[in-house]
Amino acid sequence: MQFIDPTSYAFEEANKPSRKKPIFPINDALRSYLKNHGREVKLPVSYRDLHDYITYSIPLKDKNQQDTLWESVGYDMRHWDYIRDGLVQMYAILKTEGDMSYTKHLDVARIDYCQFANSNPFRIRIVNKFNDNYDHYYIKQADASRIYGLELEHLLSPNRITYFTYLNTLVEEHIPGIPGDLFIKNFINDTQTNKIRLSKEFVKFNERCFVRLLGDMRSYNFVVDITPDIEDYQYRIRAIDFDQESYEGRKNLYIPQFFKENRAFVELCLRHLNKDSIEQYQTEERTMMAFRVASSRFRLMELLNIMSWNREISTPEKLAQLRSELAETFKNPAFLKCRSMGQVVKRQLKQTLQKNLALLQKNLSKFED
Repeated sequence: MQFIDPTSYAFEEANKPSRKKPIFPINDALRSYLKNHGREVKLPVSYRDLHDYITYSIPLKDKNQQDTLWESVGYDMRHWDYIRDGLVQMYAILKTEGDMSYTKHLDVARIDYCQFANSNPFRIRIVNKFNDNYDHYYIKQADASRIYGLELEHLLSPNRITYFTYLNTLVEEHIPGIPGDLFIKNFINDTQTNKIRLSKEFVKFNERCFVRLLGDMRSYNFVVDITPDIEDYQYRIRAIDFDQESYEGRKNLYIPQFFKENRAFVELCLRHLNKDSIEQYQTEERTMMAFRVASSRFRLMELLNIMSWNREISTPEKLAQLRSELAETFKNPAFLKCRSMGQVVKRQLKQTLQKNLALLQKNLSKFED
């Protein structure tokens, strides 16, 4: 995917993702997949418990007294003990495979709720009563597209994802990092920021999203993870919102470089990388994705087959638009034969990774000989 100067095109209203994506139900095949791979676990508290028992809420401000779009919520004491104990147990399930021996020094410090996001999530802050250290996790409505997104992230990206489902509840770990919009505001121009390495990572992230069709990666939907290295810093850009997995119809909505919120990253890439370097990093990322496809091919194929038969994760209009635009982009009419978004994802993986997979198979054959 070629990087284009963002001043050479307009960010049209049509390029924006849908304002509100519906919640798609988990069908029997996907539920069976989740059970077989240890993702479906009986949970002590449900999303509905947290939602229905709210008695009050107050806007949550940041340290500069700006609105965060989150609300801190409270509960009647008749329900609080049940909710608090359940949330602590849920944290143990997420972090220690359900070993409750470590929960005696844990407590719920705060519960936040966001009406802005598609999944209307709850953010749970768990505190260690001994040393006041805290951690977060999220409880959301179980949504099939989001689960497909989480699984594809787990299988195809360099990041492992911990999450569990139970009926209509989804529990996700917190993904640490600096939100992309805050990174642009506070860090991207900092003298300590290695702009070349950051540019390289954005190119790889851009490629990864397009190959597996993860949409709506505007700056506030991903985080930048900074790791001190031998002489400098390494960067990893991680998606934190998976609601828009293969849902939208416009191809550009799966390419982070085309969002105006990411313009600063695109300009950085064009300033510090030339065409050959960008193509090199794109090839590196596709090669690594090919290795991941090969190592998880049975689980990945099982997931894609379920996804291919699940036609309730987008609309016919969006499906028709996306397959048409991809067919035009790659000059490949095979996309036009896709009858579901899952089939489009499968075809997209084959289209973008087939050369890398062929080289991988050739090298493995030489090794075996």
